Amino acid sequence: MSQTPTIECKPNGPYVVKGLEGFEKALCRCGGSSSKPFCDGTHRKNGFSAAGAGGTAGKRDDYRGRKITIHDNRAICAHAGHCTDGLAAVFKNGAEPWIYADGATVEAIVEAVRNCPSGALSYSIDGVEQRDQPRPPKITVTKDGPYAVLGGVELIGQQWAEGAWTEHYTLCRCGGSKNKPFCDGSHWSLGFKDP
Repeated sequence: MSQTPTIECKPNGPYVVKGLEGFEKALCRCGGSSSKPFCDGTHRKNGFSAAGAGGTAGKRDDYRGRKITIHDNRAICAHAGHCTDGLAAVFKNGAEPWIYADGATVEAIVEAVRNCPSGALSYSIDGVEQRDQPRPPKITVTKDGPYAVLGGVELIGQQWAEGAWTEHYTLCRCGGSKNKPFCDGSHWSLGFKDP
């Protein structure tokens, strides 16, 4: 039986990945490496600090519909736009409230929530929260954005935000998140680029 892959956040340093083929090197999380996505030691020169961060920021809000309740924690949203671009009748960018749980079929909402890479969205049906889905372990380096982690890769020694999924999540790689190690969408405002 294979061992569960792990990610360890080194203090003020890189992510160390173990047990996941293709990622057996340290991954940059300061945003400055010249060999992205891999760490080249730049964090020691550019003043990167993870101090004061931790995945506990934010609280989960519930948006109740007739057949489904959508849960959302904005503090861990990577702002990938899968929800607003994929199901605008439910996820209304710029509106208040921004989620309308009766705006589409339950099946369409479930699909949109499952496509959320950060785990900021989840849902309940008949009062029972639906959680992790079985997928193989995988890390995707997103274009100009975070690492998208799937398949229950264990994140060692980190606290989780309220309602966060442990099966999938996004990790900051721009160095700017105020909720390190998790992505909070800061790469957008910082103009982070990974050529």
